[in-house]
Amino acid sequence: MILKLYDKNNNPQDLQRVIDILNDGGIIIYPTDTMYAMGCHALKERAIERICRMKGIDPRKNNLSIIGYDLSSISEYAKISNDVFKLMRRNLPGPFTFILNGTNRLPKIFRNRREVGIRMPDNPVIREIARLLEAPIMTATLPHDENEEQEYVTDPELIDEKFGTTVDLVIDGGIGGVEPSTVVLCTGDEPEILRQGKGDLIR
Repeated sequence: MILKLYDKNNNPQDLQRVIDILNDGGIIIYPTDTMYAMGCHALKERAIERICRMKGIDPRKNNLSIIGYDLSSISEYAKISNDVFKLMRRNLPGPFTFILNGTNRLPKIFRNRREVGIRMPDNPVIREIARLLEAPIMTATLPHDENEEQEYVTDPELIDEKFGTTVDLVIDGGIGGVEPSTVVLCTGDEPEILRQGKGDLIR
């Protein structure tokens, strides 16, 4: 099932449909400021486990990431020092994943690793969904075979063709990008870039 959403002036019933799916433990695919991603309500463990199975990842060995609407909502789920808060405020919303120590507000599946990736994409569609949900959204890149055409992770209609039967909804927010976010580790004394992606960090 595919649903077209726009940067603004979306039908409230369409947005509510997305929120209902997430609250019911469903999985959606949506645009970000980097690539299309799949996600679910980050406090619903069964939905998270479903994404981990689809991705073939072990949550005990792989960091999981969440999307928040703003820094105040994120601070419930991650420990943010004053310096890191200032760094995030300079760079978010934007194409970054900040790795922080998680709090016990996150489900047990996150606490296996003690760390959580924080995303606040500069994309009005997914930010509006996060705002309306009033909860974080667990986020993961789409499974992708290196030999596969890039259109299958950038074109919403082809994404729906590939994943439409395994997820509950694909949001069409236009053609997506192919460059991942920049990953910044913030659990030590100094922020460390683990992966340089689309974002250039302003220190």
